[in-house]
Amino acid sequence: MRILVVEDAVALADVVAEGLRDQGMAVDIAHDGLTAAAKLDLARYDVVVLDRDLPGLHGDTLCQMISERGDRAMVLMLTAAGSPGDRVTGLTLGADDYLAKPFHFPELVLRVRALARRRPSARPRTLRAAGVELDPVRRLATRDGRQLSLSVKEFAVLEALLRAAPAFLSAEDLLDQVWDENADPFTNTVPVTVGRLRRKLGPPPIITTTPGIGYRVTDPAERP
Repeated sequence: MRILVVEDAVALADVVAEGLRDQGMAVDIAHDGLTAAAKLDLARYDVVVLDRDLPGLHGDTLCQMISERGDRAMVLMLTAAGSPGDRVTGLTLGADDYLAKPFHFPELVLRVRALARRRPSARPRTLRAAGVELDPVRRLATRDGRQLSLSVKEFAVLEALLRAAPAFLSAEDLLDQVWDENADPFTNTVPVTVGRLRRKLGPPPIITTTPGIGYRVTDPAERP
């Protein structure tokens, strides 16, 4: 899951981003509306956590721009303007949810995940394939009933592969979905993380690799 946090208060943006990263999300940050608009043109985000009072390009204008896109991100307005009238205005502009500052961080996480599930292309809450079940909200993953002890990145890679199954995801796709814009495209972090994930999933292997194409989850019972 990839998130864009748009917040001009640098310290708050960093806290929100790090907290979401701890939940296994890939998070980018923009401190003004123009930078956010540029990032939205370059990457596909599931959710935008958007402050309203932004320099450069006001959050209201940015929200309207996002709402007019075809395959658009869901928008969670996160702002100090928390009166009922402010909430109505924000939702009228195209926001999908509205959370006033100060906020309780676990609530923010739940709202972000709920919005991601509401996207038209989103899958059901529990992902299932090849004997694996994964619940992103409860952060639980099992294989054939056995609970898996996964790191944040291993969990996020497994979630991305299950959402894509039976299609392939390239290493670049996984970098884009699981890490963030600061990830080194020449790093070996993807194969290393996939290797650790394979070991924790155990035999028979369910993550297959096709050189030059990428990784995917397949059911061993369905292979020729």
